[in-house]
Amino acid sequence: MKHKSIYFYIPAIVFLLALWYVISLIVHLPIIPSPYLAIERLINIFHDTIAIHAFYSFWRIVAGVLLAVLIGVPIGILMGYTKKVDTILAPLVYLTYPIPKIALLPILMLLCGIGELPKILMIFLIVIFQVLVALRDGISSIPKEMFYPLYTLGASFKDIFCKILWPAVLPNFITALRVAMGTAISVLFFTETFGTKYGMGYFIMDAWLRVNYLDMYAGIIVLSLMGLCLFGILDLCEHYFCKWNR
Repeated sequence: MKHKSIYFYIPAIVFLLALWYVISLIVHLPIIPSPYLAIERLINIFHDTIAIHAFYSFWRIVAGVLLAVLIGVPIGILMGYTKKVDTILAPLVYLTYPIPKIALLPILMLLCGIGELPKILMIFLIVIFQVLVALRDGISSIPKEMFYPLYTLGASFKDIFCKILWPAVLPNFITALRVAMGTAISVLFFTETFGTKYGMGYFIMDAWLRVNYLDMYAGIIVLSLMGLCLFGILDLCEHYFCKWNR
């Protein structure tokens, strides 16, 4: 797969801005301002206002994803590689995976308060199941015959992990993160409307309640750019660490 540079996204950005501009001309209401006005407003208030909200949102996403990776990767690998572990944990995953994670927000807020922890845990719960399922299914699909030569040569689990398991599941792992990231950003927006004064979700909803549509759209643009950056990072990881998969 070819590496996607910044120029890859320019046609889509231009198309969306043009569509936005046309809709603003047709509707001709303050609720849909011109993209030029929204971008101008974003530039004017980014340093003083939006930057701190973007930092909090980005921190929550990164913390939740890293926590899910640190816990989910070893468990997912063990589930895929060891049948006994899979027999024990698979039913738990199947029972809890379908639960809408946003429904757990009140419970998390009651247990952990209304600070940073519930928001990070929401991201964690969304991402970890994607990681578990992707790694477990990816390793389970590896033909057992591929392990026999290494067993014969006395290879350790570390050797098997480095030579077979990780290269085989890394593309699926990155894809799972990419799928989970979109859901995580959406849920983060919702969680940031409760018990916080920082975050893009809070900023956008506050601007909407103040009927400040330029600020609202400026926040939406920043949230979109944050998602673009996160997806771009995953694309870079896939390009440099999955060279055999191109």
